[in-house]
Amino acid sequence: MLHNKHTLGKKERLKSRKAIDALFSGGHRFTVSPIRVFYQPTQGTTLKFGVAVSTKLYKKAVDRNRVKRVIRECWRLQKNQLQEKLTGKGAGLDVFFVYTDRELPRYEPIFRTTGIILGKLNERMNG
Repeated sequence: MLHNKHTLGKKERLKSRKAIDALFSGGHRFTVSPIRVFYQPTQGTTLKFGVAVSTKLYKKAVDRNRVKRVIRECWRLQKNQLQEKLTGKGAGLDVFFVYTDRELPRYEPIFRTTGIILGKLNERMNG
């Protein structure tokens, strides 16, 4: 099967309201400014990802969508190492990012921040 590694398909998106609520109430969290990260190990081998941007911080949907698009792109390009580790262990993970800065993000700093977050998630999944 030919598989493009840099994807963020429907099966990789965290959409379920139930799963998101469980993540916020019972999951773990940490912050790498300007992103607060919620994560929770799950059954199966899927790495699911979601992102949110506060309406209070960004009144315009255009701005919120741009922030989410930048974050999703950074995640998509860097998630493979974590994905492979989870698949090797037969583990799954739900991850949710909440963007907390009032300034519209530039791509490079978010890319670096996402890399740091993935490193921390990698460490925590080993421990």
